[in-house]
Amino acid sequence: MGNEVAKDDLVKSGKICPYCSNPTDYVDSQEVYRTRSYGMVYLCRPCSAYVGVHKGTNKALGRLANAELRKAKMEAHQWFDQIARTEAGVINSVWPEFVKVTSNREKAYLWLSKMLGIAVEDCHIGMFDVETCDKVIQISKKAIENHGFGMPTRPPGIDEEFFK
Repeated sequence: MGNEVAKDDLVKSGKICPYCSNPTDYVDSQEVYRTRSYGMVYLCRPCSAYVGVHKGTNKALGRLANAELRKAKMEAHQWFDQIARTEAGVINSVWPEFVKVTSNREKAYLWLSKMLGIAVEDCHIGMFDVETCDKVIQISKKAIENHGFGMPTRPPGIDEEFFK
């Protein structure tokens, strides 16, 4: 069990490839993008999987992704960001209850964590696999559709104590 936890932490930190379990290389992103540098990345050469890092750190933005997962993450962000990033605060009509958080984006990730049935600490598209990205797409599409009809999309299983 201890080795699995340690390996999972190394995968989440970008240091181990989730596809082949080989150590990754910490390289300039120009190796991936060829045209210019966008900062550093963790790269698994055999799998062509990579992940960028937070600017000025070596902290991975998510887990390494191959072409299929990169495409799924981009589509998941395309739909979810319509809820989380809009100035109109779509999250506040999708989930109208007041939640004590500091931003619409945080509220949107809390909402998504409840919709997926996972801990909010684990709810980040950068950490998701293809299957979870597909769920995010479906959940977000439905919420946007409901929003268009003026209907909220309240997470399941939330009792009134949650809002106090």
